[in-house]
Amino acid sequence: MSDNPAFDRIKSETSESDVVLFMKGTPMFPQCGFSAAVVGALTQMQVKFKGINVLEDAEIREGIKDFSNWPTIPQLYVKGEFVGGCDIVKEMYETGELQKMFDDKSIEYAA
Repeated sequence: MSDNPAFDRIKSETSESDVVLFMKGTPMFPQCGFSAAVVGALTQMQVKFKGINVLEDAEIREGIKDFSNWPTIPQLYVKGEFVGGCDIVKEMYETGELQKMFDDKSIEYAA
């Protein structure tokens, strides 16, 4: 347990699902272009992921930034490890690096 209750919730979420996206909105209805771009990349790959809407929880919205030491949302986690935000995920997707990471971590997706 940490001093920050949001950290405990974030750790729990990122350990329960292999791929977790902290985002604005939901996977079905992203509420910002950056979140939509990451959802688009993951959807193209047919990766099963859990979307967490930070707009519904101010504690998580602020806590996730401190947890990762990353100032923006969305934030992608794979097997509990912070991967990055929109620009990083998009670049990784475009270069094939995201697919390689999923292969290395045994995450199922459509090639």
